[in-house]
Amino acid sequence: MVGIFATVTIVLLYFGFNFLKGTDFFSSSTKYYVIYDNVDDLAVSNPVMVSGFSVGRVSKIKIMQNKLHSVLVEIDIDSDIKLGDSTKAILDSKLLGGKYVILSIGPVTTPLEPKDTLLSEVAKGMFDVLTETAEPVASNLQTTLRKFNAAIEGLTKNSQRLDSIFAGLQKTPGLLNMTLSNANGKINSLSDGFNNVTANLNATLADLRPTLKNFAVLSDSLKQMQLNKTIAKTQQSLTNLNEILLKLKKGDNTASKLMTEDSLYMNLNRLLIRMDSLVSHLNNYPKHFTSPLGKSRRKVIRDLKRDEEKRKAAEAQKAASKK
Repeated sequence: MVGIFATVTIVLLYFGFNFLKGTDFFSSSTKYYVIYDNVDDLAVSNPVMVSGFSVGRVSKIKIMQNKLHSVLVEIDIDSDIKLGDSTKAILDSKLLGGKYVILSIGPVTTPLEPKDTLLSEVAKGMFDVLTETAEPVASNLQTTLRKFNAAIEGLTKNSQRLDSIFAGLQKTPGLLNMTLSNANGKINSLSDGFNNVTANLNATLADLRPTLKNFAVLSDSLKQMQLNKTIAKTQQSLTNLNEILLKLKKGDNTASKLMTEDSLYMNLNRLLIRMDSLVSHLNNYPKHFTSPLGKSRRKVIRDLKRDEEKRKAAEAQKAASKK
């Protein structure tokens, strides 16, 4: 009796221990293998996840000494999970340091058989992400420091230039006073010269006044002579115009007939209308004129009638479409 109790106790302890490790004795599982260069503290019984859901566990970890000490990881997953040749077993870690395997299944084109080897991949850890993020920041910081140093050097050079400019400005008031003194002397000499020129100009104008009066008299005489010639030519032109108007009024010449009779205007107007119709007919029906013997009047009338019917039909169709 004691032996049976001990046996039952050992069996219960075995199954309980394996159950706590994640072994499910009531569901079937399939074994697969993954090879990693470094498992980074992955332990047996760590979970295997698909889309955040636990589908199995790590059942065994073994060193492969014949393959540069790579690590062979055996995983047990539910038999309902179908894996393909593109499935990846990604080794990842939790925030507090626990390791687990994520299965990235993807499209299953060629299903894997039990105990096949999956593709392996190691997810980037927090330190790797921080390192990749810090590298561009450090590079930008170095660039910023170089630019800052260049700006400081530029400010130093500008400060030296400002010192030289201020030194030159200290000499400016003395030079300005000297320039103003010289300018006052030259202005006084210029004023004396202008006074002399003004006196000479007044004398010259006094001498020119009689000559200017003579020019005024001569200009008036020339204007009077030119005006007399213009009046004489105007009178002659008016006389010729009166003679022309008298001839037109008599009516015994062609120009007067054109002005008083409208028969010539009417004939010219009819001629122009017929020429316009002929040109329009030539543009619309060139074959009536370009054929060797031309077309008969009956054929010409038939063509004109046919085009008129087409035009009326087009206008009727256009009116119907607007309605």
